[in-house]
Amino acid sequence: MKKIVLTGGGTAGHVTPNIALIPELQKAGYEVYYIGSYEGMEKGLIEELGIPYTGISSGKLRRYFSWKNFSDPFRVIKGYNEAVEALKKIKPDVVFSKGGFVSVPVVFAASKLHIPSIIHESDMSPGLANKLCIPKADYVCANFPEALASLPQGKAVLTGTPIRRELFMGSREKGLSFTGMSGDKPILLVMGGSLGAVRVNEAVRKALPELLKTFDVVHLCGRGKTDESYNGTIGYRQFEYVDKEMRDIFAITDLVVSRAGANAICEFAALKIPSVLIPLAADASRGDQILNAKSFEKQGFAKMLPEENVTNETLTKAVAEVYLNRDTYIRNMKESSQSDSIKIITELIEKAAK
Repeated sequence: MKKIVLTGGGTAGHVTPNIALIPELQKAGYEVYYIGSYEGMEKGLIEELGIPYTGISSGKLRRYFSWKNFSDPFRVIKGYNEAVEALKKIKPDVVFSKGGFVSVPVVFAASKLHIPSIIHESDMSPGLANKLCIPKADYVCANFPEALASLPQGKAVLTGTPIRRELFMGSREKGLSFTGMSGDKPILLVMGGSLGAVRVNEAVRKALPELLKTFDVVHLCGRGKTDESYNGTIGYRQFEYVDKEMRDIFAITDLVVSRAGANAICEFAALKIPSVLIPLAADASRGDQILNAKSFEKQGFAKMLPEENVTNETLTKAVAEVYLNRDTYIRNMKESSQSDSIKIITELIEKAAK
């Protein structure tokens, strides 16, 4: 039996592409293992699938001052030693990393043990974790064509992002039943990312009186971000987080308002759902979501609304504009060539494992 270790965590975007790969890897004859953080969100998601999970110590690598910068390096060193022990025990043929800080000690441990590794970069430019891992990796998968310019030649491969097959199998009937919507109005889905987005949540709630004239609104707020005062509002339903029912919610969705995380927006494109993208502002991130949103706007898949410009008025206007021109956005997504990223990445894994 061939063996592979998947790693990545911290946010859903570092886990769901790995989950999308698992069925194809198992079909290809791989025994799949996962290394993540002790109690990160990846732990529950992976253990639910019955995949053997090993937790290691994880420290964040920050570009700004924090007292934790003095203690986290020791956590990373501890995580590296734990990753070495885990890989020695599992003896995988290859490691595949989706990024996040927990992946750094795993990729470094794989390099020490001469185990080939592949990393996947979802954004236009590599994040700090992947920047550290690139010299140790055999291949680097890129999501956007523009990203190839910032990755080493010979290692970089344009693959796109793995999309979970089950997202294409949603049921409109189940989606309406789960959300309690009638289906008489178009559905606006609001997603702030797995950790939530305060600015987006606030703007959407302030805009509800206007939005509900045209749409029923399904709002994924992020853990701890629901507001009980809005419970019972006709045409509005809020959830902290949705997992298995996500495919059914996508099946009823006509338009999305979302952050511009690469994995999420690639799912919208694959499902042909027009979107209003509100990327994290540059002063609160490294600017990758802004580049993602600009790329999608340029391709005619979405409209970008900068976070600093978000008010209930600008949000309402952007939603109305995209919905009015939804057929154009859908046509642009249909005409775009979509790579079968799962197939390409699986073939790359096979190549590295040999």
